[in-house]
Amino acid sequence: MLIKDIISPNLVTVKPEDTLKKTLNIMNKENINGTPVVDDNESLVGMIVKADIYRFLMEEGHYDTCPVDWVMTKNVVTGKLEDDLLEVGRKLREKDIIAMPIVDEENIIKGIITIEDIMDYFLKKED
Repeated sequence: MLIKDIISPNLVTVKPEDTLKKTLNIMNKENINGTPVVDDNESLVGMIVKADIYRFLMEEGHYDTCPVDWVMTKNVVTGKLEDDLLEVGRKLREKDIIAMPIVDEENIIKGIITIEDIMDYFLKKED
């Protein structure tokens, strides 16, 4: 099974200049724990998760004016649409991450795959 066969086309992204407050509001509204950060060309530049925002808030005491690019992860582990689902699952486990942005050859974001997506696929397969 390939990533392209199960990836959801509905993707929430934020921009590097978006504030942490705005980003956290988006994550809460969409019921997600993290989101890719993209530039104006939809090219992946980072990844931000709720834990990053909470950590910043605990250290700094505010988050309403801080841009995402101050705290986002910049060296993001990515996958491709043609990657094998099991290999991506292994990579998620090895890197101890819960989500992986999926990009094309030009680093344009195509979607995101999560541990939950992979588990859901295998649970449905067994039914």
